[in-house]
Amino acid sequence: MTLRAWREEDIPAVVEMCQDPEIPRWTTVPSPYTEEHARDFVLHGVPGRDRQVQLAIVDAEGGELLGSIGLFSKDEGVGEVGYLVAAPARGRGVATRAVKLMCRWAFEDFALARIQLHTLPGNTASERVAEKAGFTREGVLRQYAVMKGARTDITMFSLLPGEL
Repeated sequence: MTLRAWREEDIPAVVEMCQDPEIPRWTTVPSPYTEEHARDFVLHGVPGRDRQVQLAIVDAEGGELLGSIGLFSKDEGVGEVGYLVAAPARGRGVATRAVKLMCRWAFEDFALARIQLHTLPGNTASERVAEKAGFTREGVLRQYAVMKGARTDITMFSLLPGEL
Protein backbone atom coordinates (compact mmCIF):
# COMPACT_ATOMS: atom_id res chain seq x y z
CA MET A 1 0.00 0.00 0.00
CA THR A 2 1.00 3.60 -0.41
CA LEU A 3 -0.15 7.03 0.72
CA ARG A 4 -0.91 9.69 -1.86
CA ALA A 5 -2.75 12.96 -2.31
CA TRP A 6 -6.48 12.81 -2.93
CA ARG A 7 -7.71 13.16 -6.51
CA GLU A 8 -11.08 14.23 -7.81
CA GLU A 9 -11.51 10.82 -9.42
CA ASP A 10 -11.43 9.31 -5.89
CA ILE A 11 -14.80 10.86 -5.01
CA PRO A 12 -17.01 7.89 -6.05
CA ALA A 13 -14.79 5.44 -4.12
CA VAL A 14 -14.91 7.70 -1.03
CA VAL A 15 -18.71 7.79 -1.21
CA GLU A 16 -18.85 4.00 -1.50
CA MET A 17 -16.37 3.46 1.35
CA CYS A 18 -18.30 5.76 3.69
CA GLN A 19 -21.58 3.87 3.23
CA ASP A 20 -20.26 1.26 5.68
CA PRO A 21 -22.16 1.89 8.96
CA GLU A 22 -19.02 1.18 11.01
CA ILE A 23 -17.34 4.34 9.70
CA PRO A 24 -19.86 6.91 11.01
CA ARG A 25 -20.26 4.79 14.15
CA TRP A 26 -16.65 5.42 15.21
CA THR A 27 -15.78 8.68 13.41
CA THR A 28 -17.14 12.13 12.68
CA VAL A 29 -18.06 11.05 9.12
CA PRO A 30 -21.71 12.05 8.52
CA SER A 31 -24.45 9.57 7.77
CA PRO A 32 -25.90 9.43 5.22
CA TYR A 33 -22.69 10.23 3.34
CA THR A 34 -23.19 11.96 0.00
CA GLU A 35 -21.14 12.85 -3.05
CA GLU A 36 -21.12 16.45 -1.79
CA HIS A 37 -19.50 15.32 1.48
CA ALA A 38 -16.87 13.37 -0.48
CA ARG A 39 -16.17 16.28 -2.82
CA ASP A 40 -15.67 18.69 0.10
CA PHE A 41 -13.37 16.21 1.85
CA VAL A 42 -11.26 15.38 -1.22
CA LEU A 43 -10.90 19.04 -2.24
CA HIS A 44 -10.68 20.74 1.18
CA GLY A 45 -10.01 18.17 3.93
CA VAL A 46 -11.81 17.94 7.26
CA PRO A 47 -13.79 21.09 8.12
CA GLY A 48 -12.46 23.17 10.99
CA ARG A 49 -8.87 21.92 10.78
CA ASP A 50 -6.58 24.62 9.45
CA ARG A 51 -3.26 22.78 9.59
CA GLN A 52 -3.93 19.36 8.12
CA VAL A 53 -2.65 16.78 5.67
CA GLN A 54 -5.21 14.30 4.34
CA LEU A 55 -4.01 11.37 2.22
CA ALA A 56 -5.56 8.42 0.46
CA ILE A 57 -4.40 4.94 1.42
CA VAL A 58 -4.26 2.96 -1.82
CA ASP A 59 -3.14 -0.42 -3.05
CA ALA A 60 0.33 0.13 -4.53
CA GLU A 61 -0.27 -2.21 -7.48
CA GLY A 62 -3.89 -1.69 -8.53
CA GLY A 63 -4.56 1.75 -7.08
CA GLU A 64 -7.70 0.57 -5.22
CA LEU A 65 -8.77 2.91 -2.41
CA LEU A 66 -8.14 1.16 0.92
CA GLY A 67 -8.79 4.03 3.30
CA SER A 68 -7.91 7.50 4.48
CA ILE A 69 -5.37 8.93 6.88
CA GLY A 70 -4.92 12.45 8.14
CA LEU A 71 -2.65 14.44 10.38
CA PHE A 72 -3.46 17.80 11.86
CA SER A 73 -2.03 20.05 14.52
CA LYS A 74 -3.88 22.09 17.09
CA ASP A 75 -0.96 22.88 19.40
CA GLU A 76 2.66 23.74 18.64
CA GLY A 77 4.67 20.53 18.33
CA VAL A 78 1.67 18.23 18.79
CA GLY A 79 0.05 16.37 15.92
CA GLU A 80 -3.03 14.20 15.86
CA VAL A 81 -3.52 11.31 13.48
CA GLY A 82 -6.83 9.84 12.36
CA TYR A 83 -7.66 7.10 9.89
CA LEU A 84 -10.33 4.87 8.50
CA VAL A 85 -10.13 1.74 6.40
CA ALA A 86 -12.63 0.43 3.86
CA ALA A 87 -14.39 -2.76 4.98
CA PRO A 88 -12.77 -5.05 2.36
CA ALA A 89 -9.28 -3.91 3.43
CA ARG A 90 -9.71 -4.44 7.18
CA GLY A 91 -7.72 -7.05 9.05
CA ARG A 92 -4.75 -6.84 6.66
CA GLY A 93 -2.57 -4.39 8.59
CA VAL A 94 -3.42 -1.48 6.29
CA ALA A 95 -4.20 1.00 9.08
CA THR A 96 -1.14 0.06 11.13
CA ARG A 97 1.22 0.48 8.16
CA ALA A 98 -0.42 3.78 7.17
CA VAL A 99 -0.20 5.17 10.72
CA LYS A 100 3.48 4.23 10.98
CA LEU A 101 4.26 5.84 7.61
CA MET A 102 2.37 9.03 8.46
CA CYS A 103 3.93 9.33 11.91
CA ARG A 104 7.49 8.66 10.71
CA TRP A 105 7.06 11.37 8.07
CA ALA A 106 5.50 13.80 10.57
CA PHE A 107 8.28 13.36 13.13
CA GLU A 108 10.96 13.81 10.46
CA ASP A 109 9.48 16.69 8.47
CA PHE A 110 7.66 18.64 11.18
CA ALA A 111 9.85 17.87 14.21
CA LEU A 112 6.79 17.10 16.31
CA ALA A 113 7.30 16.36 20.00
CA ARG A 114 4.18 14.18 20.22
CA ILE A 115 1.51 12.61 18.04
CA GLN A 116 -1.87 11.83 19.57
CA LEU A 117 -4.50 9.35 18.48
CA HIS A 118 -8.06 9.26 19.84
CA THR A 119 -10.45 6.34 19.83
CA LEU A 120 -13.96 6.04 21.14
CA PRO A 121 -14.26 3.62 24.06
CA GLY A 122 -15.28 0.25 22.65
CA ASN A 123 -13.52 0.66 19.32
CA THR A 124 -11.18 -2.25 19.96
CA ALA A 125 -10.04 -2.54 16.34
CA SER A 126 -8.77 1.04 16.33
CA GLU A 127 -7.18 0.58 19.75
CA ARG A 128 -5.27 -2.45 18.39
CA VAL A 129 -4.04 -0.35 15.47
CA ALA A 130 -2.75 2.32 17.86
CA GLU A 131 -0.92 -0.22 20.00
CA LYS A 132 0.55 -2.11 17.00
CA ALA A 133 1.81 1.22 15.62
CA GLY A 134 3.68 1.84 18.90
CA PHE A 135 1.29 4.24 20.63
CA THR A 136 0.89 4.20 24.41
CA ARG A 137 -2.58 4.24 25.94
CA GLU A 138 -2.72 7.21 28.32
CA GLY A 139 -6.28 6.91 29.57
CA VAL A 140 -9.86 7.96 29.04
CA LEU A 141 -10.59 11.67 28.74
CA ARG A 142 -14.12 12.08 30.01
CA GLN A 143 -16.54 14.11 27.88
CA TYR A 144 -13.53 15.35 25.88
CA ALA A 145 -14.98 15.48 22.38
CA VAL A 146 -18.17 16.46 20.65
CA MET A 147 -19.35 13.97 18.05
CA LYS A 148 -22.55 14.48 16.12
CA GLY A 149 -23.75 17.06 18.63
CA ALA A 150 -23.11 15.09 21.83
CA ARG A 151 -20.23 15.05 24.29
CA THR A 152 -18.34 11.77 24.44
CA ASP A 153 -15.38 10.18 26.18
CA ILE A 154 -12.29 9.35 24.15
CA THR A 155 -9.34 7.09 24.84
CA MET A 156 -6.08 8.99 24.38
CA PHE A 157 -2.99 7.37 22.90
CA SER A 158 0.36 9.06 22.26
CA LEU A 159 3.55 8.40 20.35
CA LEU A 160 6.85 10.19 20.96
CA PRO A 161 9.84 10.42 18.62
CA GLY A 162 11.91 7.26 18.78
CA GLU A 163 8.98 5.03 19.75
CA LEU A 164 8.20 3.88 16.20
